[in-house]
Amino acid sequence: MSRKEVPRAGLLKAALAGKISNAQGALAMQLSVRQFQRVKVRFAAEGVGGLRHRLRGRLSPRRLAAAVRARAAALLQGTYAGLNDCHVTEKLQEVDGLPLSRSSVRRLRRTLGLPATRRRRGRQVRTRRTPEAQMGALVQLDASLFAWLEDRGPVLALHGAIDDATGTGLALIFRPAEDLHGYATLLQMICRTYGLPLALYGDRFGVFVRNDPHWTLEEELRGTQDPTHFGRILQELGIGYIAAHSPQAKGRIERFWQTLQDRLVSELRLRGISTAEAANAFLPAFLADLNPRFARAPAAAAAAWRPAPHDLAAVLSCRYTRTVARDNTVHLGPRWVQLPRQRSYAGRRVELREGVDGRLLVFTDGACVAAQPAPADFVLRPRRSPSSDRRPRRRASESRGAEGGRYPPTSPKRPSPPRTRSASAARTPSPTHPWRHSTPYSTPYRGMTFSRNS
Repeated sequence: MSRKEVPRAGLLKAALAGKISNAQGALAMQLSVRQFQRVKVRFAAEGVGGLRHRLRGRLSPRRLAAAVRARAAALLQGTYAGLNDCHVTEKLQEVDGLPLSRSSVRRLRRTLGLPATRRRRGRQVRTRRTPEAQMGALVQLDASLFAWLEDRGPVLALHGAIDDATGTGLALIFRPAEDLHGYATLLQMICRTYGLPLALYGDRFGVFVRNDPHWTLEEELRGTQDPTHFGRILQELGIGYIAAHSPQAKGRIERFWQTLQDRLVSELRLRGISTAEAANAFLPAFLADLNPRFARAPAAAAAAWRPAPHDLAAVLSCRYTRTVARDNTVHLGPRWVQLPRQRSYAGRRVELREGVDGRLLVFTDGACVAAQPAPADFVLRPRRSPSSDRRPRRRASESRGAEGGRYPPTSPKRPSPPRTRSASAARTPSPTHPWRHSTPYSTPYRGMTFSRNS
């Protein structure tokens, strides 16, 4: 019996005993007098069991058909295994044509004994930051190292960015590791598609901010450290950067990772994608389907995007300071650039830029004086080492090929054969050799001999 039906037994007993009238009992049970009389007659004939609702225990006439339930159960246990209830509902409606609601899918999953995709915790009380009003005013970016391809491929780092005002996924790219090149490529995709944002919001990763205690003399005199490669890019583009001190501070993109680790992994598995190249090719279509489902309208209609400069590829680059050699060349790792022969730059300090597209550009006095296209074997390899300006001085035995960090490994040097001692080096001095005497050589001088004992 329900809570509503339990107190009725006492009222009906009192009415049958004549202690209360039918009108008083009907008022207490919130029924009409006629309905109270019907319930009293049923209680007198059947007892407490007569108070239960007559439809209780019967099957609903609006229940799902047995064939629909069987097909949905097979898909839940097979093709759509591991998807959350909302995602499964969308797939059943759009792909399989089964008109099931989310609550029906949830009840069916529980009937089959399938666990939920992830454990839900209670809400925590936090102070919520108000989103920006304009799209493009603030962009949150981060990377997530996760088994996106499950056991079909390697573990990849997904670099992503979302708009703070609308929650729109702006760009995604898979990389072997979280590195500078991934964020530079991500920023290039945002600038090409939307424009320049006003500010970026991320963590205190070494690509974004300086976390090392090294200060040069110029930095100490100036009072601030030189920015990182990515910091120089943001300064030239006029983009601010806000460094968060906790994951909760940038909680919007952290929740975005939860959505992607749930939906993107399932979509990649359904399509059988097992390589990073195929996964990157699928990301634009995935974002085009995801954003209409989760994006919201901004508070202000006018966007804050700014047009990207025409030389964006030259701006999105790693910056190095190098000295021009006597043959008017500049070196970076295994590569070198020949400067124009109309003028000698020997001994001059120039800025060498290495773009994400593989080009080398030489700048002096704010102008590009030489350029070199990307080599045919150029590979965008992860680069996580600090700038050469902040490294300890390289030993003479170390190779220059480790500076760029974005080229295929060169062939190792052949090991030199072990040195053998010559016959003269292996010869042992005789017992009468002067080296075995404590007395130094005697020097004759005008018929006299000077020694230590004289």
